[in-house]
Amino acid sequence: MVRFRNGLIALAVLAFLISGFVFTPSDAQGSLAPYRTRNLELGVSGGNVNDRTSRFCCSGTLGALVTDGTTQYILSNNHVMGRSGGAAAGEDISQPGMIDANCAVTTVVADFTISAPFSSGVDASIAQLRPGLMDASGSIEGIGVPSSSVLAPTVGLAVTKSGRTTGTTNGTVTSINTSVNVQYQQNCGSGKKFTVGYTGQVVIGGSSFSAGGDSGSLIVSSSGRNPVALLYAGSSTSTIGNPAAVVLTRLSAALGRPLTFVGGGGNSPTTQNGKSQLDMQPAIRGFGGLLPQLPEQAADRASAVLDTNRAMLMATPGVIGAGVGSASDNDLEPAIVIYVDRTSPHRPQFAPALDGIAVRIVHTDPFVAF
Repeated sequence: MVRFRNGLIALAVLAFLISGFVFTPSDAQGSLAPYRTRNLELGVSGGNVNDRTSRFCCSGTLGALVTDGTTQYILSNNHVMGRSGGAAAGEDISQPGMIDANCAVTTVVADFTISAPFSSGVDASIAQLRPGLMDASGSIEGIGVPSSSVLAPTVGLAVTKSGRTTGTTNGTVTSINTSVNVQYQQNCGSGKKFTVGYTGQVVIGGSSFSAGGDSGSLIVSSSGRNPVALLYAGSSTSTIGNPAAVVLTRLSAALGRPLTFVGGGGNSPTTQNGKSQLDMQPAIRGFGGLLPQLPEQAADRASAVLDTNRAMLMATPGVIGAGVGSASDNDLEPAIVIYVDRTSPHRPQFAPALDGIAVRIVHTDPFVAF
């Protein structure tokens, strides 16, 4: 989620270092305009109109549509639509978000319904869609109508997302079954900071897959557009998502009835050259090269070793994440991927292997909900 200073009119090219990225208001007039202006499709700017303070307003991305069979709901993050657990049922959700309207309320498209608590292991909320105000097919800007069938993440899987800040981007899953510690702030631009620990998360490598304000984006498989994860956090090197199946399970429990994704498929959106926007996006190639997909048996073996050592690894000072990935670029050897906070004074050391499974270290910034 990104924040914008109240009362500041974007009449010049200004840059704000916010949540680990630079936001330039003039970008809204260029190629990213569809993601930051009024748009009936999903994967675009939006948020809770009460997510503001005297100094800032905050917004993120309205990621996708889900349904209980009767009613449609917009899916995004708890920290985007649910005000990190502080929202009351019925609060207005606007599109675009206030950050793209000089902190003014724009079109109200949905009414906040419910969040899954952070303790449930996901950062997710739904808001009941107001009829006719967003595309009822669930079409996502730059992607098209997603599949309604969830796909389990695998290491090396090619994925795509559409978000408010970076638009439509492609990437590669670089670790699964990942434990991460993610930093939050209670209020928009103010209030107590706190950390939430998650397990079983999906990590996409690369610095350009997402940035602050893309939180709430639905991450889909590039082939088939199956929901894979719900984007909610990241750093300068990685993007983190809750597995889509877990998101549906936790929100269904909170709502009291089962939810499914609105979708079904359809052709990729085309450009003037007849090419899909997905095809035209450059792939983010793992940690440095396009990863082959890790075989399930190898991933399961590494997960078993990780589960045995997970508590020890996450308790090590300086470690902010541990998951299952690949030992090196273009390699099918499984590895325990350990994420180390390079801003920490601690410099943890690890053996090259744990119980016969290779260890790979990724130095990164703190993981922040953005």
